[in-house]
Amino acid sequence: MDAEEIRRRLLSLPHVVETMQWGANLVFWVGDKRLGGKMFVLANLDGDGRAVLSYCAGRERYPELLEREGIVPAPYLARAHWVAVERWGVFRPTEWQSELEAAHAIVLAKLPKRVRQILALPAREQKRLIQQSPSTTKP
Repeated sequence: MDAEEIRRRLLSLPHVVETMQWGANLVFWVGDKRLGGKMFVLANLDGDGRAVLSYCAGRERYPELLEREGIVPAPYLARAHWVAVERWGVFRPTEWQSELEAAHAIVLAKLPKRVRQILALPAREQKRLIQQSPSTTKP
């Protein structure tokens, strides 16, 4: 498993949008952040020895995952029950898929009703709303 394979798997999930933020961090969102989407996975592409991937584990799974070697509380996001995976080999490919799908489901379920309604709209309508959002309009 590597960042490109994780990226491919994440982008196959419904309503996933990616951005590059905070240096070399690939951030995956459930829904476009300009529409109120929320991040659920952060991949560190720096190769700087820090965790390769952080994600929303949820309140129930968080303590169990921290018992596994190679998984630590995610910096800045631990209080929201995020974990950081220190190397790609911590999970088998099927486990990665399960963890990523669970993170997606947790964040999707927590989105406000208004955002979930927007995500139910056709892609063309969502794109129109993004273009009209204040963060993308020029003064």
